[in-house]
Amino acid sequence: MDKGFILWFTGLSGSGKTTISKALEPELKARGCKVEILDGDVVRTNLSKGLGFSKADRDTNILRIGFVANLLSRNGVVAITAAISPYQAIRDEVRAMESNFVEVYVKAPLEVCEARDIKGLYAKARKGEIKGFTGIDDPYEEPINPEIICYTDQESLQESVTKILGKLEELGYI
Repeated sequence: MDKGFILWFTGLSGSGKTTISKALEPELKARGCKVEILDGDVVRTNLSKGLGFSKADRDTNILRIGFVANLLSRNGVVAITAAISPYQAIRDEVRAMESNFVEVYVKAPLEVCEARDIKGLYAKARKGEIKGFTGIDDPYEEPINPEIICYTDQESLQESVTKILGKLEELGYI
């Protein structure tokens, strides 16, 4: 498979973006795809070091991820991104960079994401120790028309992976 595309995971912190991405990677590789995962936390540490969490900094971070994902996809790589990417307009801007773009909304209720939060970020945000935290005191704009929605409070990990693979087959990517 030499057709690259961007598989853009968006959702609240703790919704399951990274978990699904990591489970999907070997499935795509088994189908002959070259795959790279651009995880929001990892990118922020390396590519976007020094950026804060203002709207402008978040937008810059997402555009950087989108730029790298676009470079990968046009070179035949499946670029999987797992970043909160809370704002619709900036997701639309990234989508416009690459025609082979599939948006996956990893949807889970806020209370479920908070319960899964092993880093304690939601608790810190609720105490006011973290300002501008998505879903608490900064908005998360749900995708308007994603190609795939994974309801991670209702589906097993395998069900989400199977759903994504089925849609990618239907769209002709794999």
